[in-house]
Amino acid sequence: MAEISAALVKELREKTGAGMMDCKKALVETGGDMESAVDWLRKKGLAAAAKKAGRVAAEGLIGVAVEGTRGTVVEVNAETDFVARNETFQGFVATVAGLAMDAGGDADTLVQRDYPGSGRTVADELTHLVATIGENMSLRRTETVSVGSGVLGSYVHSAQAPGLGKIGVLVALESTADPAALAPLAKNLAMHVAAANPQAVSRDDVDAGALDRERAILAEQARASGKPDEIIAKMVEGRLRKYYEEVCLLEQTYVIDGKSSVGKVVEAAAKDAGAPVTVAGFVRYALGEGIEKKTEDFAAEVARTAGG
Repeated sequence: MAEISAALVKELREKTGAGMMDCKKALVETGGDMESAVDWLRKKGLAAAAKKAGRVAAEGLIGVAVEGTRGTVVEVNAETDFVARNETFQGFVATVAGLAMDAGGDADTLVQRDYPGSGRTVADELTHLVATIGENMSLRRTETVSVGSGVLGSYVHSAQAPGLGKIGVLVALESTADPAALAPLAKNLAMHVAAANPQAVSRDDVDAGALDRERAILAEQARASGKPDEIIAKMVEGRLRKYYEEVCLLEQTYVIDGKSSVGKVVEAAAKDAGAPVTVAGFVRYALGEGIEKKTEDFAAEVARTAGG
């Protein structure tokens, strides 16, 4: 049998877009002949994935998994909302969310992990799924949240299946109080984060660059009033307080009751629980956020197709 080198496998992968394990198998089956291996993959429907790789994938699912005081969120994208209802795709996202627990929030590490029961890596299983379902897909991102002691709250909006939906949230509460007593608060805070989309836990966590930009914009707006510099400075600080109320979780109005600040709600919960409670962090993924969705002129597309 011809020796199948890593370089040969890599070359076939680049030609076809098929997974590494599939490429190796194709080369083994065809005695290392490149063109025959391409044909082998095409017959299996595996080479088709390469043609789909350029398509915009902004749909799909957010997957959330919680295991004790650890939790992960992943985003796996596909081209159409229809795929999100595909049970095979849902199973893949749920499995990957579980595997992400030990990936430390690193998508590159996650895709190299073994996918259970397949003999393939996560990356190769995704390529196999592309060929099977017929749409471009990508494992876009993942993040992990954990606490030493306390509880994690999770929430999935527009759920397609347990732990799978359009928005996924994890909220971590650090506390020595009974986790069962804090679980309802953690769940409600996760729902709040889904609705209010905070950017930071507190003022100390606000991105310095974002704060500088906001301050500059507010200062420019205030100068337009023509007031003295000392008044402008006070105007800017007043408007910054409003900015913090919009972007900081602890300063936002709690959506559950519509009147208290989240910070006050956490303080009250700590008093009831008999131990300090700290919001240690949160993560919120909304499906497709930041992806530029390509808009097509249907008539132009038909004309291009007709023109060959």
